Amino acid sequence: MSAPGLRLWWIRLAQAAGLVAFGLLALFDFAASTADDRGIVGLLLLLVPMGLAVATVPLWLPVHRLGSRRLPVAALALATASLAVTAGVVLISGGGGILPARTWGLAESAGLIGVVFVVSRWGAPRIAPWAAVAAGLAVAAMPLRVGTENLLVIFGLLQVLAAAGAAGVGLYLRVTAAGRERAIALVRAEQRAEFARDLHDFIAHHVTGIVVQAQGARFVAEQDPQRVIVALEQIERAGAETMASMRRMVGILRNPNAPPDAPLAPLAGVSELEPLVTGFNGAANAPARLHVDGDLGGLPVEVSTSAYRVVMEGLTNARQHAPDARSVDVAVRRTSDWLLVRVADDGATGRTAPARGHGFGLIGLTERVRALGGTITAGPGVAGGWVLDAAFPLRTAVGR
Repeated sequence: MSAPGLRLWWIRLAQAAGLVAFGLLALFDFAASTADDRGIVGLLLLLVPMGLAVATVPLWLPVHRLGSRRLPVAALALATASLAVTAGVVLISGGGGILPARTWGLAESAGLIGVVFVVSRWGAPRIAPWAAVAAGLAVAAMPLRVGTENLLVIFGLLQVLAAAGAAGVGLYLRVTAAGRERAIALVRAEQRAEFARDLHDFIAHHVTGIVVQAQGARFVAEQDPQRVIVALEQIERAGAETMASMRRMVGILRNPNAPPDAPLAPLAGVSELEPLVTGFNGAANAPARLHVDGDLGGLPVEVSTSAYRVVMEGLTNARQHAPDARSVDVAVRRTSDWLLVRVADDGATGRTAPARGHGFGLIGLTERVRALGGTITAGPGVAGGWVLDAAFPLRTAVGR
């Protein structure tokens, strides 16, 4: 099961557990409320809190989107209704309470505490604090429905503490998620900048050579037919235009404050996979084996360098997260339309750590592969271990 699928499974399990707990509290409230017969008016006043409890379910049960405005507005309305019911009960009873002393609406209390959590986690920042405070006040005042004894006041304070804890957990998860999103965005931006530099280094190097050759050929071709000179002029113009376009693309993808030209540097590609695997074998317990199927010559540079990064990420993942692995297989296969890369280890940790390898390195690598129109997956293998697969389209990459 993939990491997103596992996370969804845990969310569904938590939702089911919440519904079961809520149902048990509702049954307790109903049993306690029917223990003493207080007439039609008393029954109606008991059914209203149960209705409010049920009304909390659509707020705390679903998974909301971040910054939702409807969620805190609905929570504020529900908290106001709960406070109104409490105030009405206190006024009618003269402060003594008219509900059975065994319950004041535990299901409603739990539901509102859940509302405080989801509002703190997902609500719009401007409205969420007011909704959370209103729900907390409603929870604090709820025990007053059955009386004003010291014990009930203490229960109210305990419920306030529970609501404050729910708000704290919601805020912590919100801040953590925001920090991770910022880190992911930074990794993706850095990966795009690195990808742009790779393209710039290669294309600038070769296109500059084309321009220089065309300029030199003009002098040689002065003794040839005129149309040869015209063709060479066109080559020179096309090369210069390519350089200008490349600089514009790099200027978009890279930091605008960076200089327009990147220093020329050799790029690691599939031809350097064997030294990479050899270096891994010198520092890891599990030996890595490289399997190559097909001719890897003439690959587009962006595909070659990205395939190298996939293998490097897979080997790094195996070294860090599969110390018990006995072997690591690196397979690179070229077909007429695709370059397929796989890094698989037989470490037992893959069976108990489904999220292994889903760090920022894989996020940046995913950004790189998808920019080429390819796909990348990572997860437990069928026979155990961990498998990293990537597929690069060759026809798209070379512009066929």
